[in-house]
Amino acid sequence: MDGLRLDGRVAVVTGGAGAIGTAIATDLAALGAEVVTADVDLTNARQPALHVDLTSPASVQAFADEVGAADILVHNAGVAIVEPFTESDPAGWDLMWQVNLRGPMLLTKLLLPGMVERGWGRLVFVSSDGARAGSGGEGAYAATKAGLFGLAKTLAREAARANVTSNVVCPGPTDTPMLRRISDAEPGLVERIARAIPLRRLGTPADVAGLVAYLCTERAAYITGQTLSVSGGVTMH
Repeated sequence: MDGLRLDGRVAVVTGGAGAIGTAIATDLAALGAEVVTADVDLTNARQPALHVDLTSPASVQAFADEVGAADILVHNAGVAIVEPFTESDPAGWDLMWQVNLRGPMLLTKLLLPGMVERGWGRLVFVSSDGARAGSGGEGAYAATKAGLFGLAKTLAREAARANVTSNVVCPGPTDTPMLRRISDAEPGLVERIARAIPLRRLGTPADVAGLVAYLCTERAAYITGQTLSVSGGVTMH
């Protein structure tokens, strides 16, 4: 099928060493893109990989300088602290704000001008269905991830004439090491979550990656300013 290749495109995937990030990077590479994995911990990162600490504006600037230019920017990095809001620590709010929202804002500000100048680009922000629909114990996390909705839609309007699209992907319950760690403290949690999903299973990193990759192709050139869930039907909008 025409329009599904990304040959000659440079893609940056933040949080690229995690389960979903690795799946996204793998799919983009399979479509022909030159993928740069960005993460604070590169132990299991797909190469080529560059270190970036999204809590540090200086680190974000150094990363952008080293990359130089990107045609595709996937903001997948995220930090989640799950706890009742009234018991949450504002220090945790600051960490999530820095990684989940300020970091994407800073990196986009540095790399978007090049996309506009070249007349082509793709921005994909990985948020969360918890931000879209609410989720117990995720008040501060949801607040920071929800900020991506407004950012992405504004950028979709501002960059449209330069053929730069901007969209949000919201994973629902996804089978990742992070979820498994949470479930270790609460036996049966994964099974209960799966029973509440219309498709009766957790999502996989590949489920998320498939949509992200499609949004980066020419076939998705007329899709911008949208928020799309990958949730097995948990949220229907």
